[in-house]
Amino acid sequence: MMNAKKILVHCCCGPCSTASIERLLNEDYLPVLFYSNSNIYPQEEFDIRWENLEKVAKHYGLEVIREERDHAVWLERVKGHEDDREGGDRCSLCFRYNLERAYEKARELGIEHFCTTLTVSRFKNSGKVFKEGEDLAGFEKIDFKKKDGFNRSCILSKELGLYRQQYCGCEFSIRDAVPDD
Repeated sequence: MMNAKKILVHCCCGPCSTASIERLLNEDYLPVLFYSNSNIYPQEEFDIRWENLEKVAKHYGLEVIREERDHAVWLERVKGHEDDREGGDRCSLCFRYNLERAYEKARELGIEHFCTTLTVSRFKNSGKVFKEGEDLAGFEKIDFKKKDGFNRSCILSKELGLYRQQYCGCEFSIRDAVPDD
């Protein structure tokens, strides 16, 4: 770990973070976890996802930073796209919002590289996530689905006794929720 390069990791939740962190550690990164998810609805869901990310951070002995939820600002960002289907333009706007928050935090902390755990989900189009971050300096296009990442996150989540949510996070994604295996 002495030669590991620091990377800020935007974490959407504990379960998605597990395999992502494991992979980063195996690839000689030193992850700093960043929980910035103003899209998550309701507040109670935001809090339980935070608590589970804290469990993951403790398990791996990593620093985790929580940004307070500002759902009103996020709603303004996706305004006009409330009726978009899951995976459509609303999601791209949300990806961009979260990646911008991670970019800003990485700059603030002097961390050169950042990435997101959003790409581990089999329900997320990694190409769309990458498109939203490609112009942000230091963004690492890491597809955490690769190397069996999603299945590994399921195994690790069970081992750690983590809460696994049944929807992406926002109130609009609840209606399009696809139950997780």
